[in-house]
Amino acid sequence: MSAVKTALTIAGSDPSGGAGIQADLKTFSRLRIYGMSVITSLTAQNTYKVEGIMEIPPDFVGRQFDALLTDIHVDAAKTGMLLTSGVIEVVAQKIRDYTIRNLVVDPVVTSTSGTALLNRDAITTFQRMLLPLALVITPNTDEARVLTGKKIENVEDMEEAALRIYEMGARSVLIKGGHLTGDDAIDVLFDGTDFSHLRRRRIDRGQTHGTGCVLSAAITAGLAAGRSLAEAVNAGKDFVTAAIEHGLRLGKGAGPCDPLALEE
Repeated sequence: MSAVKTALTIAGSDPSGGAGIQADLKTFSRLRIYGMSVITSLTAQNTYKVEGIMEIPPDFVGRQFDALLTDIHVDAAKTGMLLTSGVIEVVAQKIRDYTIRNLVVDPVVTSTSGTALLNRDAITTFQRMLLPLALVITPNTDEARVLTGKKIENVEDMEEAALRIYEMGARSVLIKGGHLTGDDAIDVLFDGTDFSHLRRRRIDRGQTHGTGCVLSAAITAGLAAGRSLAEAVNAGKDFVTAAIEHGLRLGKGAGPCDPLALEE
């Protein structure tokens, strides 16, 4: 009997279930990876707005890490909403302490509804302490603009942004192009040597809440299962595309994509 493969999400809680640790754990389970979580913040949110955010004290974030990783091995991990410099510092230190190499960093800056989920004064801490630990970082074009200061309007801009973020220390960079226009949704992967373009048919149905979380969680699950980065990224792109295709019309705002949808 093969050993159980495990994945850890280090992120905030979304009580609507569409994003954050809830979406990550659904994705891990759908891909038959045992999921665990370190909660970095609590939110009061739904499909159309964030009512409030409560930070988990950094020392308690660290206690969650210690309780978990002194007991259970982690094959791969991902970060999501981290909010503050203090939490980022603790997360980065624990990732180093426990030698987590398969780390997917989703640089969550704002919610789908536009609420800031990373404090402005935490961006420098993120770039300095966490980004260099990433096997792959997965910003969308808006997040890449925040990290690089560069406006992104096309694939060439995405490649330039990927190079800049790679030079900040990440081992590889996946720039997501879902916020751009066009018939296809094109992501750009730079692995430190070559560029790859991941092209899928664009699905404009509005059920996009949690797509960044689901994609990064699917990549994490692939790495936990032993796939190469390129394999995990391509499989993750297919997975989130299917989740958008089967998005759920829930609530008054942007409904969630559905990582639990069965493939047709």
